[in-house]
Amino acid sequence: MISWSNFLSQLINGLALGALLALISSGLTIIYGTLGVLNLAHGAMFMIGGYAGFAAYQATGSFLVAVVAGSLAVMVLGIVMERVIIRHFYSRPHEDQILVTFGLGIVFVEAIRRIFGSESRLVPAPASMSGIVDLGFMMYPTYRLVLVGIVAVALLALYIVLYRTRLGMIVRAGIEDPVMVDSLGINVYRVFMVVFGIGAMAAGFSGIINAPVVSLTPEVGEAILVQTFVVVVIGGVGSFPGAVLGGLIAGEIVSITSMFNPGYAYVMLFAAMTLVLMIRPRGLFGAIGRE
Repeated sequence: MISWSNFLSQLINGLALGALLALISSGLTIIYGTLGVLNLAHGAMFMIGGYAGFAAYQATGSFLVAVVAGSLAVMVLGIVMERVIIRHFYSRPHEDQILVTFGLGIVFVEAIRRIFGSESRLVPAPASMSGIVDLGFMMYPTYRLVLVGIVAVALLALYIVLYRTRLGMIVRAGIEDPVMVDSLGINVYRVFMVVFGIGAMAAGFSGIINAPVVSLTPEVGEAILVQTFVVVVIGGVGSFPGAVLGGLIAGEIVSITSMFNPGYAYVMLFAAMTLVLMIRPRGLFGAIGRE
């Protein structure tokens, strides 16, 4: 029998998962919205962020250093990836983009497997964030609550970059009309590089802050990639608010469904996506800029 405290616990679990999905999806949706690239390596970047942070933690014993290292490592990887490979596929069909990013994702996974092996790895939460906290009506892991706060701050920072800076103005204009941005004399390819780096960093940051919750394996990015694409579809491609709302919806659906029957979590998630597409084909906040 499901208790009230168990239900509330699952709601908070869904909030934590949803916030994480929102952050990962925001990176993916601004990449596709601005560049028009379907990045199937995004899940692998999430995984690499976790492993880069793990390596930094092993070397320093500092969780903060691990978070910074994981985020910066994936941002640099994203920039190099965009400069060397992705820039040649902007004008190519989506099928080519899917194939090349899917292939890169496989390469990244196997490279990590070669370096770290297949066994799971764990990055412990800082001592100040460990243990459990009394919420009055139940006990709950402290770090999961902290995780929601960390992601909220990260989403706020990303929002400020997108909506309160010149770069953000160019990015949003690029989502709506990339041809016009190019005609204004703005170095579009430099903006593309920065956007891809920011999107990749969002995935890497998510990977390392999630490491104390879910142990690291080379396959950890695969499941999160599927959920992330569902979030982007529900929220609307190219929409930052849509990514946030879609992430929260997806997190609660997975968490609440798992309370009754974990086997139906993905079923309900895809059912929700189908329902949204039937009512609003472009998603809840879908942008019209990309076809």
